[in-house]
Amino acid sequence: MKKEIRILGIDDMPFSFGDRNVDIIGVVMRGGVYLEGVLKSTIEVDGMDSTSKIIEMVEKTKHKKQLKLIMLDGVALGGFNVVDCEKIYEKTGLPVITVTRNKPNMEKIKKALKKHFENWEERWNIINKGKTIELKIYYTVYTKYFGLDEKEAMNAIKLSIIRGAIPEPIRVAHLIATGIKKGESQGRC
Repeated sequence: MKKEIRILGIDDMPFSFGDRNVDIIGVVMRGGVYLEGVLKSTIEVDGMDSTSKIIEMVEKTKHKKQLKLIMLDGVALGGFNVVDCEKIYEKTGLPVITVTRNKPNMEKIKKALKKHFENWEERWNIINKGKTIELKIYYTVYTKYFGLDEKEAMNAIKLSIIRGAIPEPIRVAHLIATGIKKGESQGRC
């Protein structure tokens, strides 16, 4: 894997569950060291449009030909607007990696889906695509990957981490998203 691989990192802006929509921010980076571009789209809070909006984001960007990988902060944006990473890979040809610091509590997630959504099974099935893997690189992270194998996913994550646990494309997307929404970046991914 090339050191300056073009990665699209995506995270959502802070939101309240009373909000109807939330913006998502994508950053195009060379590995984890050079920011080349910032993208924005809007999804519904707890909707079902994050997958199509990410595909559209990729298809419309001038960076499309250089992109080699997509990284997401978890498998859902805007609450439970679950991202079908497998579908994104199929439609764009770009491998997708999700990274989180905390191990997902699948029982708690399923309970929340059942409580709040009539289509909870559809969301649950999307969440369960792929296998969650615990990786210990510099810190422990939990990841799913689509369109590449575990070794390639681990190399991509390792390559894009500058310090800490979260790959730089996701971390920078988070900083930009919170900075725009709150006037100053804050918090951890």
